Amino acid sequence: QVQLSESGGGLVQAGDSLRLSCAASGRAFSNYHMGWFRQAPGKERAFVGGINWSGGSTYYADSVKGRFTVSRDNAKNTVYLQMNSLKPEDTAIYYCAADRRIGTVVARMARDYDYWGQGTQVTVSS
Repeated sequence: QVQLSESGGGLVQAGDSLRLSCAASGRAFSNYHMGWFRQAPGKERAFVGGINWSGGSTYYADSVKGRFTVSRDNAKNTVYLQMNSLKPEDTAIYYCAADRRIGTVVARMARDYDYWGQGTQVTVSS
């Protein structure tokens, strides 16, 4: 089992940047693919980006491609989401999640992830 805790959210203006962190504790962090999801009010939780267990492969939703970057530091048990050129439509609660199935590609569906953090609010004003 792994426990996840996000940090780094806040209130920013359009065009600003933020970096979210997700610290993991428990079993070996490198045993998991990691994903970032977000959920806006009244909407379903949506895939933002993901990274495989080694950090060698990353995947992004079309809406954030070119603006967001997922990275990880397995020595620090931490995954990051660097968000640049933020837009008001990026406003949401952001969650990190861990997937035990490292023999598969990084999943884009929330139901495929086993462990979740509590989320961190990101608000982008226009």
